[in-house]
Amino acid sequence: MSRRTALLATGGLVLTTAVWGSTFVVVKSAIASVPVLDFLGLRFGLAFLVMLAVRPRALAGLGRAGWRHGVVLGLVLAGGYATQTFGLKTASASVSGFITGLFVVFTPLIAAVMLRRRVPSAVWVAVVLATVGLGLISLHGMSVGRGELLTVAGAFFFALHIVGLGEWSHRNDAYALAVVQIGTVAVFSLVLAPATDHGHALTLPSGASGWAAVAVTAVLGTAAGFFLQTWSQARMPATRAAVVLTMEPVFAGVTGVLSGETLALRGWSGAALVLAAMYLVELAPRRSGRRERTDRLSFVESA
Repeated sequence: MSRRTALLATGGLVLTTAVWGSTFVVVKSAIASVPVLDFLGLRFGLAFLVMLAVRPRALAGLGRAGWRHGVVLGLVLAGGYATQTFGLKTASASVSGFITGLFVVFTPLIAAVMLRRRVPSAVWVAVVLATVGLGLISLHGMSVGRGELLTVAGAFFFALHIVGLGEWSHRNDAYALAVVQIGTVAVFSLVLAPATDHGHALTLPSGASGWAAVAVTAVLGTAAGFFLQTWSQARMPATRAAVVLTMEPVFAGVTGVLSGETLALRGWSGAALVLAAMYLVELAPRRSGRRERTDRLSFVESA
């Protein structure tokens, strides 16, 4: 592979994380007027239609096992997006971005439990760093806010999704599997939306800014993000890709501050510890000579 292609791949993945990180502020603004599940239903529904429009026969060759894998992964992904987005109602975009990045720490721990893979000592050090960092970012007095707790749950769901995707993605067409997952999130959100909105019908954005938020997150953050991420990660090692992906919470924090949010020195110190934990997990040497699969074909972590 040429140096130019390698640079384009890295640049493409950085651009993807920039889009994902910047959409935390967009989503937070959108859910101020549109219920969370209504917004997610519209976002993923539009992304589903866009991906089918690009490849109308994407699902034609997907077998029964592929559908099952896609639906299961989609439900896990829906849990991640729902908890993360509900958390954004009370947590700031910058804090949400950094906490969501904990999926990088959770992933090897879940893999160790579910797949019985040994956790290197460096990962345990990263867990301690991330826990302390999370406390510095999230603790208000002696309590943890509801928004922060929901965002931690979202990071856990995203990590679970990464582990499942690592086990199942090689057995199915990646594009078709992604379409099923996105469609599952859309159906999940639209079906459950009335239950969280006092039985009311689907709430649509009332203005141009609301529809712009849906369009940006659906087309750029989900559909286009999938294309760019898949193209980039096919042209670089998984370790390098995972390290680049940890830039997402940095972009989320910077975007949040630029939009008027404040993060005290204590919060920035916690954010630095979380970033250190992410890099430690991704760069920890594997004595077995293998790395855990942390390829992120999902949109996790992204808002």
